[in-house]
Amino acid sequence: MTDAIFDLEERLLEFSVRIIRLVEQLPETKTGKHIGGQLLRSGTSPYANHGEAQGAESAKDFVHKMRICLKELRETKRWIRLAQRVPLIKDPDRINPILQETEELIKIFVVSIRTAAKKNK
Repeated sequence: MTDAIFDLEERLLEFSVRIIRLVEQLPETKTGKHIGGQLLRSGTSPYANHGEAQGAESAKDFVHKMRICLKELRETKRWIRLAQRVPLIKDPDRINPILQETEELIKIFVVSIRTAAKKNK
């Protein structure tokens, strides 16, 4: 494994790229545009918010910003599942890898938040 896999910033950047590519595959229907817009917003937000967390002014601020990332990842998971269930792309199984990455990122953020919150007490 390479170091990039463990570099959360790089991983979130790649996740954002994958979200953008997924959204670009959605149909130009009212539903596709709505879900695509929501998915684009929530799915690219963790990358930017993680940058905000890195520049946090305090440990409490860091935890708060990490929780925003987690919230956005959970929302992203819901939009991806909805796009898969409808289905909004021809081969809904192609969504499975990005759904799995979303799950893994959620787990990483849960652990990171717990660790940071414990250190903060």
